[in-house]
Amino acid sequence: MHTRARRQARARAQLSRRLFLAGVGATAAAAAGIGAIGLADAQPRPTPANRFGRMFPNLPPYVPADERCRQAMLAIGAVGGIMDADDDLAAGPVQLILDPALSAGNPDNPDHTAGITFLGQFLDHDMTFDQTSPLGTPTRPEDSPNDRTPALDLDTVYGGGPGVDPELYESDRRHLRVESGGLFEDVPRQGGGTAIIGDPRNDENAILSGLHAAFLLFHNRVVDRLVGTGYGGDVFTEARRLVTWHYQWIIVHTFLPLVCGQDVVDDVLDNGRDHYRPEPGPAFMPIEFQIAYRMGHSMIRPSYRLNLQGDDGGPFFGFIFDPAAAFEDDPSDLRGGVRKPRRFVGWQTFFDFGDGQVRPNKRLDTVISTPLFRLPLGAITGGQPPISLAQRNLLRHMTWSVPAGQRIAQNMGHQMLMLQDDMAPYGIALENQTPLWFYVLAEAEQLADGRRLGPTGARLVAEVFLGLLELDPSSYLAAAPTWRPTLPSTTTGDFRMQDLLRFAGVDPAARGQ
Repeated sequence: MHTRARRQARARAQLSRRLFLAGVGATAAAAAGIGAIGLADAQPRPTPANRFGRMFPNLPPYVPADERCRQAMLAIGAVGGIMDADDDLAAGPVQLILDPALSAGNPDNPDHTAGITFLGQFLDHDMTFDQTSPLGTPTRPEDSPNDRTPALDLDTVYGGGPGVDPELYESDRRHLRVESGGLFEDVPRQGGGTAIIGDPRNDENAILSGLHAAFLLFHNRVVDRLVGTGYGGDVFTEARRLVTWHYQWIIVHTFLPLVCGQDVVDDVLDNGRDHYRPEPGPAFMPIEFQIAYRMGHSMIRPSYRLNLQGDDGGPFFGFIFDPAAAFEDDPSDLRGGVRKPRRFVGWQTFFDFGDGQVRPNKRLDTVISTPLFRLPLGAITGGQPPISLAQRNLLRHMTWSVPAGQRIAQNMGHQMLMLQDDMAPYGIALENQTPLWFYVLAEAEQLADGRRLGPTGARLVAEVFLGLLELDPSSYLAAAPTWRPTLPSTTTGDFRMQDLLRFAGVDPAARGQ
């Protein structure tokens, strides 16, 4: 039986009891106040920049947020459910990479390298951080603080600056603190291993932590370059501007074309935004984007080769998360929060340095790598279950009464997908009122062969990214739209992640690899 057919059969077998219990409990759930936020509570209001808001305030929730909906979300996102890729974890992290048949539910994306996943996660943490809204309980987005600035300004790296967050900086108030992992760089840490960084989520896994450390070094090298050339102004301020603008360039010219398609990016830049238009108010983080952008979870592979030389001179392979590694002093998986000599990133696995070592990303589709259904509590904000990432994403739709994917597609003028095979078994009309996250993944799989987002997801993501840049007066798109990168690169007038990593001194050549 085909992998997807097996998942669907399993889901149908699991579902009847869940929905029976949900029906029994529905009355009690209503009495407890579990219900959809009505349209009267979701009417357009000025949305402060430090709150979440809505792009489509007049669209209703995808389904009523009752106990039947809750049980359906839990079933869809369950271990062994329709979204579980069925990776053969018993084969181990090395064989899952070398033998595609062991991870047939996770086909390669020929257009993306593995690092795009973690760059995307880094970008997400730079824009949005919800620490207060209760999972699965309807809440007005405008009542939920966004603990990141809704701008691509690297506040995860710089915090509030040397005057507000001096613990992130050296005593000269120009350089960011960087420490050693024993072999190569590491983020600063307290004695127990807790990272001293602007956003604790950037230490969720070893690859993301390594990327954060690379940005710290990138900034410091820019400071050194300015000092070495005799720059006479405020060195820290100018270094931050240069770092941020080169970072924003990578978003516009590398990340968005890969994820959304160059044609969508060009259309938004040339013809403007049709749906994310907070003018005349400030930029804010829309919940529709915050849900759709979780598409990146589908790109995560079950295991990675972290580096080529860290494990007794040989490659270090690990699952992205492995419950069995929870109590290991030097975990065999790639969780964050640990400083050991072998836990550094060999970037040739994640970005193409022309040495034949780069590995591909996973395609965008409606399956998620099996390790993500058993997250360590330490990787979850608040440290509370459920530990299935898929269940958490789906319950978040209930939290914010997110419109159905089909309704947003219709509003945008795009083809609507009816997901009968995947969604009809749940008995609550999800086939034509699909949770937005699942819909965006299905659209990418069916309409873009999993290589990039489909039309609805691409438009959502591109408009918000570019809108945040256009509405930020300090971004290069707003302040100097004809600006071109000025730091060294392998291509004149361009700047890619490989160039950033080389300038930071963490590239394979700097490692002697």
